[in-house]
Order: sequence, then structure tokens, then C-alpha cells
Amino acid sequence: MTCVGPTPSASSASAQPDVASPSGPAKAPRTRMTAAQRREQLIEVGRGLFAERGFDGSAIEEVASRAAVSKPIVYEHFGGKEGLYTVVVDREVNLLLSMMRAALTAGRPRELLEQAALTLLDYIEQHPDGFRILVRDSPIGTSASFQSMIGDVATRVEGILADAFSRHGLDPETAPMYAQMLVGMVGTTGQWWLDTRQPDRHVVAAHIVNLAWNGLSGLEQQPELLTRA
Repeated sequence: MTCVGPTPSASSASAQPDVASPSGPAKAPRTRMTAAQRREQLIEVGRGLFAERGFDGSAIEEVASRAAVSKPIVYEHFGGKEGLYTVVVDREVNLLLSMMRAALTAGRPRELLEQAALTLLDYIEQHPDGFRILVRDSPIGTSASFQSMIGDVATRVEGILADAFSRHGLDPETAPMYAQMLVGMVGTTGQWWLDTRQPDRHVVAAHIVNLAWNGLSGLEQQPELLTRA
């Protein structure tokens, strides 16, 4: 009779090293963001969300989800949706104003108007999400808005207009009103151009200046920017 040795028990088999199932490749550890890096990430996420859905259509839950963090992290940095929105809008206003201030360098009034119109269109082309945020209605309590930008640029333009009005025998006290009209026209046209992007921004700027400078009764048939001639 052949002797059969004892069959290994399940417990002894399971005690053997599992050499037949090698483990998968080790995952690289996630790099932990610094507080400053996390804040910048949340600002960028919020910027995209506000541009897409507006203030009322956005929620802290969505910001946290897109950033892969918990809601308390967002509250820790900004105190709430209003705080995040204010930071985003302030940054866009400061960026646009810095572009405007750097561009308004010409000496002649028409060239300054050209520079203001073209710079706004440049901003819209380069930062469409930022412009979408600025032209939306701002909630009560936010410090910066598209209107504050318009007001700042108009304040700079009114001094130029006052000098030109005085030289031409017009009432310089009306310059602030005309400055608001001119800058507001550029801003409104920019909102339309944001969606169409046609024609080229230089053509749009030339036509804005054509209307603002010459009026409907003196429109040029083929307007061109003097600063590009």
C-alpha cells in the first residue's frame, strides 16, 4: 500500500509567501501644496467657475470639488464665496487698469482714445474669462467691478477732454460727462466683441474712434488707427 503524506492545510498554504502575485508599481507620493500655492489654485478654480456660471450660479461646494479639497479649506482661505469672488474681481480690475495706464502714453487726444480702445480689446482677447467676470453684475459688498474700471479710465480721459474743449471754445465742465460716454461706449462694444471676435480688434478700435472722434455726421469711409499708420 502506498503511503500518502498529509495534505497541506489551508492555513499552512496561506502562510506561504505570495510570490505569484507581485504588487503593482508603487505610486509616487502626492506633493503637498503650501498655503500660498493652495490659495492660488483656489483663485484659479474660482475664476473659471465664476466666468462659466456667474456669482449666483457658483457654489463653494463646486470650488472645493474642482480643487479636490474640502469645503473648510476654501472657507479658511477666503471666508466664503463673496471673499473668493472679491479677490478674483480685484485681480482682474488691477490687471486691466495696469494695462490701460501703461498704454495711455500718446500726447494727442485722438491717439489716446485709440490706445484706450485697443487696450480694452487686447484685454478681452487675452483674458476672456476675466472680462466675463467683470461685466457681470457684482453682488453687494464686492469692492471692484467693471464699473469701477470704467470710472478710473474715465477720470483719466476727462482731463484730456477738458483741455481739448477749452482750446475749441467748448465748456470744459462737460468733460467728465463726455468721458463717461466715450469710455462706456468702448466697454459696451467690448462686451459685444467678446462673443463675436469679428472683425479684427484693430478694425473694431478704428470704428470706435471713428464714431467717438468724428460723430455720425463726419464718419470716415475707411477709418484707420493713427497709431498704426
